[in-house]
Amino acid sequence: MKAQPAMPRRRLFRRRYCEGASTVLIGLGIAMLVQPFTVGLYTWSFPVILVGALAFVVTSHFPE
Repeated sequence: MKAQPAMPRRRLFRRRYCEGASTVLIGLGIAMLVQPFTVGLYTWSFPVILVGALAFVVTSHFPE
């Protein structure tokens, strides 16, 4: 039986890039939370932080 070559990993789904994007999203949510300019940004800050945190948890299981 001949071994099949491994499928190449996509760069998009590597841990380094996805964790970095998730961290930026969390930072953006925190910046939206503490800014004094608009209520709309403040309103959306918690969902942005939540999505960033969930994305970080999911992407921490991606291959390096």
